[in-house]
Amino acid sequence: MQEFIETKSEISIFETCFQTKLPLLLKGPTGCGKSHLVEYMAHKLKRPLVKVSCNEDTNSADLLGRFIIKNGDTVWQDGPIARALRSDAILYVDEIAEAREDVMVAIHPLTDFRREIYLDKTNEVLKASAQFMFVASFNPGYQSSLREMKPSTKQRFVALAMDYLSVEKEKEVLMKTSSIDESIAKKIAFLGKKIRESENFSLRETVSTRLLVHAAGLIQSGMNPRLACHIAIAEVLSDDRSIVEALKEFINLQI
Repeated sequence: MQEFIETKSEISIFETCFQTKLPLLLKGPTGCGKSHLVEYMAHKLKRPLVKVSCNEDTNSADLLGRFIIKNGDTVWQDGPIARALRSDAILYVDEIAEAREDVMVAIHPLTDFRREIYLDKTNEVLKASAQFMFVASFNPGYQSSLREMKPSTKQRFVALAMDYLSVEKEKEVLMKTSSIDESIAKKIAFLGKKIRESENFSLRETVSTRLLVHAAGLIQSGMNPRLACHIAIAEVLSDDRSIVEALKEFINLQI
């Protein structure tokens, strides 16, 4: 498991929430390390990890479970929340603000002192053990005004704000994940910082650490650094050819 590089005591905060049975909300832009933190902590705490990504079509049955037809019989199939509770896992619900209202209602008892859910279809109550943890995440900058989390829901969580790494920290990540030379790792990290700070590209989402890691991996395999950044960063960030070409020109100046 790749090491998680802390910037704001993320590991100790996560561990404390686990020990005190508090649900944790991770807030931050796409690709800043939210999922990596959860995966790393599941490994560190030796807990199974159940992950689910929400969208506007996600309903309570998708997460809790439903009856299905199997071999001609009607059988109950647990959803990811039920599976996580039964296996004493860390449950990670990504983009929770995208979920429908019935999902939020269903998980409320899991995020307060009750730490349980009710499966009305099977008339069953599933209670969380001391080894279960609820973690959710969302990207405040990406959500539309209609998809912001309600204050009443937010207040059920401990919230940890995450952001992109500094150039020095991001350089460390690139060197550890791809073993590229320090000088090129620093250039790529600095490139990421400059793109994020620029207001000239009109991007829906800015460059994530994940994209920088992809570029570093291509360079490590022998690809020309500029070409690697063109296909791993510029072409991924936009489909508008004028923006892509502007990004490529910017990359050529930095790399």
